[in-house]
Amino acid sequence: MIYTVTFNPSLDYIASVDHFRTGGINRTTKELLFPGGKGINVSIVLKNLGFDNIALGFTAGFTGNEIQRLLDEKGVRNDFVRVEKGMSRINVKLRSDEETEINGMGPAIEQKDIDTLYRQLDRLKAGDILALSGSIPSVMPETMYMDIMEYLKGRGIRIAVDATRDLLMKVLPYHPFLIKPNNHELSEIFGVEIKTKDDVVKYARKMKELGAENVLVSMAGDGAVLVDENDQEHRAEAPRGTLKNSVGAGDSMVAGFIAGYLTSGDCGQAFRMGLCTGSASAFSDELATREEVIALLKQYR
Repeated sequence: MIYTVTFNPSLDYIASVDHFRTGGINRTTKELLFPGGKGINVSIVLKNLGFDNIALGFTAGFTGNEIQRLLDEKGVRNDFVRVEKGMSRINVKLRSDEETEINGMGPAIEQKDIDTLYRQLDRLKAGDILALSGSIPSVMPETMYMDIMEYLKGRGIRIAVDATRDLLMKVLPYHPFLIKPNNHELSEIFGVEIKTKDDVVKYARKMKELGAENVLVSMAGDGAVLVDENDQEHRAEAPRGTLKNSVGAGDSMVAGFIAGYLTSGDCGQAFRMGLCTGSASAFSDELATREEVIALLKQYR
């Protein structure tokens, strides 16, 4: 079974406004409402690709109820810990001449809620996959990813981590199955300017030396690079298409890689699947569907 964890799920309200102006009344021309959060995005895309999975994390209030309802509607199994105080956040994404985001705070997660999540993680068994994605709410320990990997150590669970900077670096000694920084995040981690795929490969190999099994680096419109568990290097340009929405593209790449790996057991095929899945989401108002991914995969045959 595949599990995802989203520590701070959201309702993503996406509003399009022609020529937005501050200080006055603006009217939307289009509105979209999605369950959000990086792990949730991974869950939705995996389901779209035909892979059953269970979304874990924390929800609260009426917004938490709506997140769960929307996931149920999409056929995504979920078992969130219900938090007593506060409400799941609403993230507003305004699309106009410029894109603007306002992200909510989220609920007041307590230690008893974290303890309940650990009891849920005890269900995982050898061969299962766990995807840990996104930021850690300020009310939780900054070591949460590392703590979970320490807790699950030695159980034969493959863990994918999509996080930034210290969150990511601290899990490397636990040998995550997959990490997915982008080229800008690699630059921040190592304090260097990364411009080319050669640069990406060099620093992806450093991440592998520090413990990661598969290092998948997204480069937006410039494609992606993978240094895999067999120390093989893979590079590809991005598929052709029109960018509509960058939100969730990286999460979709993680979901695509996992789906491709489980289908084939081949890192090269998983890499192509991840790249095309991420691109399919970028080329759509919503997250990638199986049909959209298959259409892009044809570019690499």
